[in-house]
Amino acid sequence: MRMPRGPRRPERAFFLCGASCDAERAVGRAVGWNANPQAGRMGGVDEVEVVVAHAERATLRVGGVFLKVDGDQTNTDIEVEAMALAPVPTPEVLWRKPPVLALAALPGAAIARLGRPSGASPAVWASAGATVRRLHDAPLPPWSSRKLDGLAEQLDGECAWLVANDVLPADLVIRNREIAETALRPYEPVFMHGDLQVAHVFTDGDEVTGVLDWSEAGRGDAHFDLACLTLGFEEHLADVVAGYGTGVDRDVVVAWWSLRSLLAVRWLAEHGFDPAAPGCEVDVLRARM
Repeated sequence: MRMPRGPRRPERAFFLCGASCDAERAVGRAVGWNANPQAGRMGGVDEVEVVVAHAERATLRVGGVFLKVDGDQTNTDIEVEAMALAPVPTPEVLWRKPPVLALAALPGAAIARLGRPSGASPAVWASAGATVRRLHDAPLPPWSSRKLDGLAEQLDGECAWLVANDVLPADLVIRNREIAETALRPYEPVFMHGDLQVAHVFTDGDEVTGVLDWSEAGRGDAHFDLACLTLGFEEHLADVVAGYGTGVDRDVVVAWWSLRSLLAVRWLAEHGFDPAAPGCEVDVLRARM
């Protein structure tokens, strides 16, 4: 397997470069700070935590504030409206100065980090499942999520690329593609978060304190959210379902694990992440063999 290697998910940095350096400058312009990447800090700020940074967008944490920088303000429009509609805890919007959106930091910590063992109890995972159910039972937003557009064509293209470039073994791609087909079915739309990865679900004790990153939200498939939440944490699917309740088809969740992972491998590698890191997307695909 030929897989470009890179840092999995940047979490803390005192010297910012590339996309995160551009994000720091944008933040500095928006709030009037003296952003100086060469000094590794912003005026009056001792430390910047890079939650995620790549060519499309970046999220920084400065003290008690999340600063999101997105070149496509349509994403920010969706995020702000979705948070206003969602019947679950979300960050408070502090201010918006394009391209920066400032959100109050959430109490607690992410329920888990992909590629690491989760320290959260079954009760915490069940609480996350109950939170997702409240979202899915809410009135539908007036727009459809773009996340699920053109999936069949994307799957064709990504599987062909993975095999043609010898990124993954052909039998691994073929098997997971067969599984992924199950996800491409008619479904009753719900209010879908659209990117419900574990890093976006914050908990404190046994309670969910908030859900981050709503730019992919809209009408969509309930099983997609459940699959995103449990990707890489198959052992906690039963806990999540215990909190979520009825109507979950495990085979469809598994299909979304395969589909999401197949579509993610190239993007992650090209944006400096490592989908072949232990417990991440390539391992999720291998678990289906």
